[in-house]
Amino acid sequence: MLVFFLISGFLVYQLVGSNMETSKVLSPIYQGDPARKYVAFTVNVDWGGEYLPQMLSLFEEHEIKGAFFLTGRWVSENPELTKKIAESGHEIGNHGYSHPHVNNLSLEENIEEIKKTSEIIYQLTGEKTRFFAPPYGEYNEVVLKAAEKTGHQTVMWTVDTLDWKNPPHEWIVSRVLARLHNGAIILMHPTAPTLKALPGIIAGIRDQGYQVKPLEILVSEASPPGGRWPLSGD
Repeated sequence: MLVFFLISGFLVYQLVGSNMETSKVLSPIYQGDPARKYVAFTVNVDWGGEYLPQMLSLFEEHEIKGAFFLTGRWVSENPELTKKIAESGHEIGNHGYSHPHVNNLSLEENIEEIKKTSEIIYQLTGEKTRFFAPPYGEYNEVVLKAAEKTGHQTVMWTVDTLDWKNPPHEWIVSRVLARLHNGAIILMHPTAPTLKALPGIIAGIRDQGYQVKPLEILVSEASPPGGRWPLSGD
């Protein structure tokens, strides 16, 4: 009976340990270290290429490195702009190929979406994508597993500009600055209101004592057990 108990206990421990490790790998990143006044900009791109040259100029002017999550179909249609983003020193992330509702796809279909985009980006820039931003911010266990199997960490956000709704740029500035916190990942898209809002956002961030850091630095700062920093309310 004792032997059986020990064996059972060992098996239970192994199962629990395996699940914990899987959870660590699969947990999306929402934010960086809550003890540091760092924030990061992420830009999801499936459209709006006409606004990107000016956005890149603004980032260069303010010495900011962002993370641009590109869809494969957009990259295929905009190879020179993709190369310009990479040459400017920004992180290029994976946003899937066709911007589908990924929760409706199988594991194999999700893997194909990510792999196809990675290959196109690598052929153009020589860079392998490391981060995956799921379209529409949707994910489930299948989506997270697909990201893991293709060597990507899933990235979400804690501050959403909602710029895709084309609100007044003053509204975007107020929204972002009111929601700032240590380790914030700030999501935006290439839109006209975003361009107008960025100078005010950057100034406000710095006035509050924050630094805009590359996503890689934000998420690599002493990653906690469980794979992500707890959010407010966790």
